[in-house]
Amino acid sequence: MEKRISMWEKGQNALKPLFGMGAYLKKSPLEQALLELVNFRVSQINKCAYCLDMHYKDARAKGETEQRLYGLSAWEESPYYTDRERAAFTWAEAVTACHVTDDAYRTAKAQFSDEELIDLTMAVTTINTWNRINLSFPNVAGTYQVGQFS
Repeated sequence: MEKRISMWEKGQNALKPLFGMGAYLKKSPLEQALLELVNFRVSQINKCAYCLDMHYKDARAKGETEQRLYGLSAWEESPYYTDRERAAFTWAEAVTACHVTDDAYRTAKAQFSDEELIDLTMAVTTINTWNRINLSFPNVAGTYQVGQFS
């Protein structure tokens, strides 16, 4: 791949709002473990290798199991996710595809308060933005260290 602009060197001002959203979401009432799973699932959909590397490492550091991470691409057939997690994945996939149906909304609304669903939506749109940035100006997958951006 041809060398591209480094967002870390040239785009700090542009990235500040994204880091701000990350700080906001760390204080959200949503479980951080759930947010890591959502970040990992959306990164799978978007095929962002750097973000997959980051979020599997962060999820594992927070106690997530390998089985649940490996099975996430087939979460609908996997028995080890809670109803709340399933609702989050349904919502994340719908928002990522820009096709949020009434069924997806009802599923999410059954598990999340109004404020939580807003925060979940912000988390999904934020990881989609990070995925698109990393696909446009790639970082090398495998180089992320846990806590690197804390």
